Amino acid sequence: MKKHTKIYLEYFGYAGDEFINCEVCGSRAVDIHHIHNRGMGGSQTQDRIENLMAVCRECHMKYGDIKKFIPMLEDIHYETLAKYGKV
Repeated sequence: MKKHTKIYLEYFGYAGDEFINCEVCGSRAVDIHHIHNRGMGGSQTQDRIENLMAVCRECHMKYGDIKKFIPMLEDIHYETLAKYGKV
């Protein structure tokens, strides 16, 4: 399991095999997305819960790694953190 996936699952208390909602649309999440990408070389400083969100494949393709959507993804993720997280 990738480090960032483990960070996300542990933070929210998921075992890894249950249904996880896409934070954007509510369907089944299949990816843990870095809101701010790790860049070339895979910076580990981006592997923190504030930068990780669960998304379905469609939302990942539609919004992921597109700069104009970063503020929207941050807002959605902070709502998720406030509602379900340990914030």
